[in-house]
Amino acid sequence: MKRRVWITLGAVVLGGGGVVTYAVASPSEDPGTAGRDKRPVKVYDLALKGTTSGKRELPRTQTKQFSMLGVSWTGATKRLHGGAQVRTRSIETGEWTAWKDLEANVDPLEDPESGSGVRGASEPLWVGPSDGVQVQVVHKNGSTSSGLPKGLQVNLVDPGVATDAELKAKPAAYVAPAVSDSASPTDSVTPTDSVTPTDSASPSDSAVTSAPASPSASATPSTSASPSATTPTAPPSTVPEPPITSRAGWGADESLSPDPSEYNTDVKAVFVHHSDGTNDYSCADSASIVRGIYAYHTQTNGWNDIGYNFLVDKCGTIFEGRKGGVDLPVLGAHTYGWNRESAGIAVLGDYTTTGATNAALTSVARIAAWKLGQYNADPSSTVKLTAGATQTNYFGTSFTAGSQYTFNRVSAHRDGYNTQCPGSSLYGQLPTIRAWASGPVQGLKVTSLSGAGQSGATYYTKGAITAKWSTTTPGSLISKFELLVDGKAVATASGTATSVGTTLPLGTHTVAVRALHQSGKSTTSAALNVVAETTVPTFTTAPKLSLRTGTVNTSAVPVTLGWKATDNTALKSVSLLTPATATFGPTTTSSSRTAASGTASTWSMKAYDYAGNTRTSSASFTPVILQETSATKSGTWTARSSTSYLGGKSYSSGSKAASLTWTFTGRSASWVASRASSSGQAYVYVDGVKVSTVDLKSSSTLYRQAIWTKTWSSSAKHTVKVVVVGTSGRPTITTDGLVYIK
Repeated sequence: MKRRVWITLGAVVLGGGGVVTYAVASPSEDPGTAGRDKRPVKVYDLALKGTTSGKRELPRTQTKQFSMLGVSWTGATKRLHGGAQVRTRSIETGEWTAWKDLEANVDPLEDPESGSGVRGASEPLWVGPSDGVQVQVVHKNGSTSSGLPKGLQVNLVDPGVATDAELKAKPAAYVAPAVSDSASPTDSVTPTDSVTPTDSASPSDSAVTSAPASPSASATPSTSASPSATTPTAPPSTVPEPPITSRAGWGADESLSPDPSEYNTDVKAVFVHHSDGTNDYSCADSASIVRGIYAYHTQTNGWNDIGYNFLVDKCGTIFEGRKGGVDLPVLGAHTYGWNRESAGIAVLGDYTTTGATNAALTSVARIAAWKLGQYNADPSSTVKLTAGATQTNYFGTSFTAGSQYTFNRVSAHRDGYNTQCPGSSLYGQLPTIRAWASGPVQGLKVTSLSGAGQSGATYYTKGAITAKWSTTTPGSLISKFELLVDGKAVATASGTATSVGTTLPLGTHTVAVRALHQSGKSTTSAALNVVAETTVPTFTTAPKLSLRTGTVNTSAVPVTLGWKATDNTALKSVSLLTPATATFGPTTTSSSRTAASGTASTWSMKAYDYAGNTRTSSASFTPVILQETSATKSGTWTARSSTSYLGGKSYSSGSKAASLTWTFTGRSASWVASRASSSGQAYVYVDGVKVSTVDLKSSSTLYRQAIWTKTWSSSAKHTVKVVVVGTSGRPTITTDGLVYIK
């Protein structure tokens, strides 16, 4: 089925009065026939024309879908002194995007006279599958287009479908419609399998389609090494090679770059770029983006290959760029004036205001370390490079061709050329890239020591421990970790590991983690003091129960649980296991509890030290309530009834010297009475000895109050006697019984 697309050209006047040229490609409503076959890369060139009347048009035509575009013009040495903007229409939604600026301030050719097919061009912009385009180009200082370069075109790139993964992922709607017979745009690309993201890639001496490298007519002769067509031997690197998606892997059509590769003597530095454009791409589309850039560089710019040596997407996937061998010093076309001694790495996306992902930074660091490591260069060091052109960089530093200048081994495009690339945010991340690439491992610290408890600055363990750590350097740049005990390695873990275990012998030790960077540099965490010991805690005082003051109920007698635990190193805590649960600190030795009367309860406690050693101690106790009726009476007592009393009854007496005596066998006792504003006083005798005078007077009426208690060190037979004092004006006392613990 055919799909018709109308491409309309027109002109408008922008803010400065300059002429704007635009082209609009509008498809018919027919979405095309579904299919899932592979298809080649295609580039469609649509001429931008203008008239004095402001109206322009192009005969009705059709175009296949595209996902990347740019603007180009005749003459590689010409500059576009103006602005270029584009809008596109999404195939998926049918919606038009907002206007987007094209980056037209690209690096010039170092060799402007070589290659008649070379054109000036903007950076390509990835827009995703689209079927409509509108373009505006305006001269920045005039109201006419006379200052614009000739042969202006919008170049639409369809990256095609080249890999099996893309074939499975692409929906059937992503199919190229057939070209109508009414008119056809210039189809300047043969099917291709590859494209690479580009920021402001600049052609090197050998970047053009069909000419050997020759000195620029306008540049001072360079003293830097000339590239060679002879394939050198790949030197080994000091660090491992990271995983790299080959040109075949991202679907490069090698027929687009038939010229042989050229090689530098070595790689003294790497220049980091961004490809510009969107950051919203899916990493599943990264191979398509690379193929699109490859086609744009070769078919629109007229270069002999993609400009960058390597490309990295936001998910950290590394793509081989310019052909010739990833392990060789391939001459690239990425940084004007500095290509002969360097390699170029482009991160897909725009990092002007947003930083690159950690995954992308990691991969850039790995590539930089590997390439520089082939020539024994430390990524954190500096190097002198010989300028291949006379120019000024982004910061206003002037360079003269043939002279040497100091650069960081990992530099940015803007360090060598007057461009914002790689964006201010990514530029600010270069120190991180250098540190990660060079080593040693950054931010190493032990975050926890499982199997050990910490008290102050010391850890305690029974023996088995697991050290856990963290770093800011990604694990893919780390060779291994070692667990050090007393300074000696006792266990080893991979560079991506975050923990490792061992068993310590009894005694006092230091424990640390050592990280070995892939460069061979090592760093060691702060040492931890660890004591390995297996001595269990001791209960110097077993759990014991004693009565305390408070309100008494048959189901809840107020008691105090007491104990004392110690440890030979450091006691951590003591827990109550039954009949209730609670946890206490190491210095706590008592707790107010309640216990049911008439029922034996086992009070079980467990002591823990910081090493994890434990000891359990248990004891059984029974609170017993002795009603007043079980006492031996002397004098006059009156029985009273109320639900407020224990058992519903109590005894009252205002007779001086009247008494009640209880005899029991136990280790703790409490007298229970009622209190009121008119209550009097009583003497308390224990085993025949007066031990206390208790005043029951209270501003409020209270019942079932354990007002007096007594505890002995062990259980024995005791007698408690309560005697009415006969207090003047308030002689009466009301007693509710006696409670003891057996």
